[in-house]
Amino acid sequence: MNDKYSPTKCAQYGRRLAARLCDQHFGPQPTATLDGPAVLKFTSVRQLNLLVIRQLLGQWQAETAQLRSAYFDFEAAPVQAALTQFMNVLSRHIRLGRAAYEPLLAQAAADTLSIVADPAGSFERLLLGTAETPTLAGLRDNLRYLDIDKTFFQGFIDNLPVGTDLSREFLIHRFELYRAANYKAHQPLQRLVEELSTLLPLTTADLLEDGPVSAISPAPPVEPTLPAAVPEPKPLAPPTFVVPPMLPPAPEPVAAPAISATTVPAPASATSPAPTPVFLPPNQETTSVPLHEKLKAGQPSAPVLADTLRATTAPASLAERAATKVETLREAISINQRFSFINELFGGENMDYHAAIQHLDSLTTAEQARAHVTGALSQRYDWSRKEEHVSKLLKLIERKFA
Repeated sequence: MNDKYSPTKCAQYGRRLAARLCDQHFGPQPTATLDGPAVLKFTSVRQLNLLVIRQLLGQWQAETAQLRSAYFDFEAAPVQAALTQFMNVLSRHIRLGRAAYEPLLAQAAADTLSIVADPAGSFERLLLGTAETPTLAGLRDNLRYLDIDKTFFQGFIDNLPVGTDLSREFLIHRFELYRAANYKAHQPLQRLVEELSTLLPLTTADLLEDGPVSAISPAPPVEPTLPAAVPEPKPLAPPTFVVPPMLPPAPEPVAAPAISATTVPAPASATSPAPTPVFLPPNQETTSVPLHEKLKAGQPSAPVLADTLRATTAPASLAERAATKVETLREAISINQRFSFINELFGGENMDYHAAIQHLDSLTTAEQARAHVTGALSQRYDWSRKEEHVSKLLKLIERKFA
């Protein structure tokens, strides 16, 4: 119980795992999309798939909240019924490409590790959600998306008093007492780590706060494979739970009537937060100093980027140019090289890398691509001391436009 695990390292592993699994699935078919049944079977770890679905539900609730206005009665029974029907139809037409699915899977992986590594935080985030006045019905509804330690959390909910106003503070405090009394009933983190290691190598030491900084390393290249079938969960004997003494709930204002689990909740009582959108870093303040001048000032003894450009754009024979030409940068960059670019040029941000490569692939001339690399991208991510990696990216651009 004394081991402290790093949320940052859990998130880092989640991003690498999502990138690896998406490489396997979308690599041979970059334009493929996933529907609901495919999401539920995407990985062999059922908890990952369930938490992706939970995020989709949260996104739907957030978008539904934006439909509300002062001009229409969204609480009217026919409107609620129509919205519920609309949601049921929409849920049968899920369509996720890689750009939309990968961040959802990364967050699901981080949350999966947190269920065992940080039960209290996971209870507050995944079961309580954003509801100001939680209800037993809402807790049980959110419990549907838990597969790991479900019996443990179920035991807590089953022992809550019926008909009592439950405040967030009361539930959080009572869960801490419950967890302290029943911590031995928890699934060991080692078991979850072994299950995830079949997808991407991981050890419990990789997640410790005082563990090695670089413990979680990029995965070695693998051949794309189809997603594994989801195994049937093994039944576990329900543990015996110790119920802590009942504490009086803190005084709270009268709660609004609970919305039925089958209706679409209002914005203030949404039980699941929408996924945080991924934004590209804002443009940093531009400067008129060219990249090769910055390199010359920082490294007087090293060759400047202009000389590197002249070397990489030296005329070649027609046979050589045809042999090295590539159709797109995305396909030309190997997995190891992609990890190198993400870590060295984009500060470890996977989505920034994909957005930049997609934009470079959309440009029509080598001059435009080179200008974007040495101008906007260099200034945004400060590549003044990244000449080696910038040079490799420029060589790939020359091959694309050869």
